[in-house]
Amino acid sequence: MKSAVKFAAMLAAGLMLGSAAMAPALAQDKPTLAFVVNGASDFWKAAEAGMKKAQGELPDYSLELKYPEQSSVAIQQRLMDDLVTAGVKGIMVSAVDPKTSTDGLNKIASQTALFTTDSDAPQTKRVAYIGSSNVDAGTQAAEIAKTAMPNGGKCMGFVGLLGADNAKERIQGFNDGLKGTKIVMTDVRGDDIDQARAKKNVEDALVANPDVTCMVGFYSYNTPRIYEALRDAGKLGQITVIGFDDDPITLGGVKEGTIAATVVQQPFEWAYQGFKLMAAYLKGDKSGVPANGLIIVPTKIIGKADVDTYAANLKAMSGK
Repeated sequence: MKSAVKFAAMLAAGLMLGSAAMAPALAQDKPTLAFVVNGASDFWKAAEAGMKKAQGELPDYSLELKYPEQSSVAIQQRLMDDLVTAGVKGIMVSAVDPKTSTDGLNKIASQTALFTTDSDAPQTKRVAYIGSSNVDAGTQAAEIAKTAMPNGGKCMGFVGLLGADNAKERIQGFNDGLKGTKIVMTDVRGDDIDQARAKKNVEDALVANPDVTCMVGFYSYNTPRIYEALRDAGKLGQITVIGFDDDPITLGGVKEGTIAATVVQQPFEWAYQGFKLMAAYLKGDKSGVPANGLIIVPTKIIGKADVDTYAANLKAMSGK
């Protein structure tokens, strides 16, 4: 149990990036491009690194990554409105709840070049989406479950934003991937990207559902909170844990064998490729935008044997 936490601390130290490099001030003599996330999470550190690389290749632009004060449609919309007022030329956003944000996102799209990432809003006038196929990622999570539980089991899922497309699509892919097996998803609990609530959801589930044999963390921080709740309850290793993304605690748990495996995305590439795509688009080069508006960056499964190599690559991307 201690090894996952130790591994997490070491990896987190390797991934830390200077805040000054990650959040350049608005430059009056350069057009600004912004990447707006859906809430505070270490998941976005890799996107910060991708932005740093893109900034080195886009000296004529000022690049920014913005965190809303809270994971809220209204707060995220206000942040984007403020960016537009400040003259930002392009915004890439992971929409908190695309289904209820159509009008707000279309307002932004009418004022600046709007792209989406992580959680798409295909019903809006966004130029393109660059990110994962969340359905495919969910299907990969189901493959982990089938390998880890060949005799079946009862799974509970935990996620930040139940209404976001990325959550719905991952859950859909997971359930589709389990068809024909004896593994079932009995419930999914949301936490609105509240870290304390995320852990409490797991603790409550352990009490209310003593027959649960599997837990799935659909957002990057959900798996670490599952790990911590199971550790505190003395149940690490007794319940199959399936992760998403590469939080250091998640990778540490995979390495020690208390987490079956994790499905990782590439937010570094979302930011790096996304900023370059926005810059090219603003200069009139639309060749990077496919006809269907979708640029899919593949996800992959990281198991115990893959952790060290993957962690080394993360450290290298951070520039440390």
